[in-house]
Amino acid sequence: MRWLLLILTLIAAPMRAEEVVLGLSQDQVSISTNFDGSEITLYGAIKREEPIPSDEPLQVLVAISGPLEPVTVRRKDRRLGIWVNVDALSVSAAPSFYAIATSAPWSDVINEADDLRHTISIPRAIRSVGAWSQVAEPQSFIDALIRIRTDNGLYALKENAVELRDSTLFTTSIRMPANLTEGDYATRIFLTRGGKVVSKYETSIEVSKVGLERWLFNLSRQQPLVYGLLSLAIAIAAGWGASAAFRLMRTG
Repeated sequence: MRWLLLILTLIAAPMRAEEVVLGLSQDQVSISTNFDGSEITLYGAIKREEPIPSDEPLQVLVAISGPLEPVTVRRKDRRLGIWVNVDALSVSAAPSFYAIATSAPWSDVINEADDLRHTISIPRAIRSVGAWSQVAEPQSFIDALIRIRTDNGLYALKENAVELRDSTLFTTSIRMPANLTEGDYATRIFLTRGGKVVSKYETSIEVSKVGLERWLFNLSRQQPLVYGLLSLAIAIAAGWGASAAFRLMRTG
């Protein structure tokens, strides 16, 4: 049914250069107390005013970026038998989440010039103003940040993960982990040919807390004292409950 709607839109829309008609399985992600992640499915069609060129195959690249945030990356070293922070790099803006999916190997989809122009790859999406004035080798700090967030499921590059049919219909799925930051997640779809971007489409996915998670978040921001007292009361109650249960198990 989704493919049929996209094809009807493709026929009805006024024809220009190659461009994307996109659909999302969901454009809003709700974070609740039992949220363990979400998978977003993107499906789309490519409308064009001329026959498909035969010289260079069309490729599709999908990038989803979470809200930008400053972050400090520290390097530790062993001094006198103790691990201490010896250097630190202040990154001006790094996506809290960043996932890329492509229809072919990265080098076949985008060239260096267009990657730089559109800031698509993960290293390009991280901005650090004055990095060379802070540390001697800032790229090693950037690489460490990417490695840590990749291990945590926050950064991902999925090559050959976009299924492209007859250079017209495409689909892919992006896994979003449980540890998401609230905000608008910029979603960009690039059409490329010969490594050059020929068309771009942009939309966004809203990620927000709901229910008890939202209430606790607002309470922590608006009434931090009450939030602190409530957290303390919950901790005491949990400790007392565990102790009582342990005593019952011993006497039983």
